[in-house]
Amino acid sequence: MSRNYLEKILRARVYDVARETPLEFIPRLSARLNTNIWLKREDMQSVFSFKLRGAYNKIYNLSEKQKQKGVIAASAGNHAQGVALAGKRLGVPALIVMPTTTPPIKVQTVRNLGARIILHGDSYDDAYTHARSLVKEKGMVFVHPFDDPDVIAGQGTVAMEVLRQHEDPVEAIFIPVGGGGLIGGMAAYIKRVRPEIRVIGVEPEDTPTLQRALKANRRVSLKQIGLFADGVAVRQIGKETFKLAQQYVDDVVLVTTDEICAAIKDIYDDTRSVAEPAGALGIAGIKKYLQKKRGKHGNLIAILSGANINFDRLRHVSERAELGEQREALIAVEIPERPGSFLSFCRVLGKRNITEFNYRYHDERRAHVFCGIELSGGAEERDSIISRLKQKEFGITDLTDNETAKLHIRYMVGGHAPQVKNERLFRFVFPERPGALLDFLAGLSRGWNISLFHYRNHGAAYGRVLVGVQLSGTQVAEFRAYLKELGYRYHEETENPAYRLFASAGD
Repeated sequence: MSRNYLEKILRARVYDVARETPLEFIPRLSARLNTNIWLKREDMQSVFSFKLRGAYNKIYNLSEKQKQKGVIAASAGNHAQGVALAGKRLGVPALIVMPTTTPPIKVQTVRNLGARIILHGDSYDDAYTHARSLVKEKGMVFVHPFDDPDVIAGQGTVAMEVLRQHEDPVEAIFIPVGGGGLIGGMAAYIKRVRPEIRVIGVEPEDTPTLQRALKANRRVSLKQIGLFADGVAVRQIGKETFKLAQQYVDDVVLVTTDEICAAIKDIYDDTRSVAEPAGALGIAGIKKYLQKKRGKHGNLIAILSGANINFDRLRHVSERAELGEQREALIAVEIPERPGSFLSFCRVLGKRNITEFNYRYHDERRAHVFCGIELSGGAEERDSIISRLKQKEFGITDLTDNETAKLHIRYMVGGHAPQVKNERLFRFVFPERPGALLDFLAGLSRGWNISLFHYRNHGAAYGRVLVGVQLSGTQVAEFRAYLKELGYRYHEETENPAYRLFASAGD
């Protein structure tokens, strides 16, 4: 089988549309992990993904009669762009069935490449079923996204380039896995030419399509799949690609969403490029591999398979990257409900960056604070911080690995506090720097009781804090005089309708 695919890959027609992408050494991550790490930049293709290789090779090899009738595909992303571009270059009519939920920017991108589009169903499975029915109705050729020998061979040209670009010894190559077209084609080539190189697939933990199949020794259809890494969100590995994986894939590594987000940040730090979640799987896999197999390692190569990420997803990526890298700890802290408690807590933390600080008055005895702390020493530093806080008799609950806390509770700290009297609400802006929050709280330690506090570090030059303070009588004038002395920009928000509706205190 490998000889057959070796010949098909060597003869694959891809360079009419594809470019030979660079294999780049990434110095920052290599230095941090003390291992030489290389990145195959398939995000630099014209459609920002490797998918055009297989699509073009498939359509190029059709008979003239088949080309005249046209091709059809089902896709919500990279495969659709590859088929559309191939059809345009070869003068072959292309029809793409996309789910109705496909973001408009992706629909327009495919349309700009000259393909006709049908929006059908709410999921890829709906679009796929409809596309297969249209094949019989219209007599068009279906271009499968992965389970086709010509598609597999086209994707395998990535391996051909990698081994030509890196002639020195390679320990392992880490390849994202969805339906298996990329890893099937690459593995068939690698094991024929350089059999000593380990081929390692990388999948999200919530979509272990290949890992489950290899474990069961048969193709398994997943009941549920994750959607974050949408480029590999496939329920079942392909028939042909599974045969190749059984024969040539050495191992499969599973990674979490947070680890994928951390890998996207790692890639950005080294290349200033933003990978899509599926595209960052290779780097996430390398990091997981090195955690489990400590010691000296040879050259490791990751395939950056694509960069078609929705812009609005970057918010989530940024939020979770620090957790995936274990650079942020999330803790719940119980402190006495009295003036100065916040300051005492922050002094224990010292000059560490506080990434988040949320609090709302609960009762007169104790306060619960949701706090994020920037880490430089990973889990060991987190454990040390928690130990120090417990020694100071603060009640601590570690929420770093609590999915509900990360996704929901952090945004829900607050609400009405009818038992709080004479509350005034102020919004502050101050220069963001290590220790800035501690300095800010130190200024408030004049006996005024803080009844609401919300702060989140968004990586901007300025920190933004919302503070509720209980002030009565002459304290209002004293507090205003203090604010003038403080010198930070502020706005009073006591009459803000959002506050009145959702977070106000008693009269």
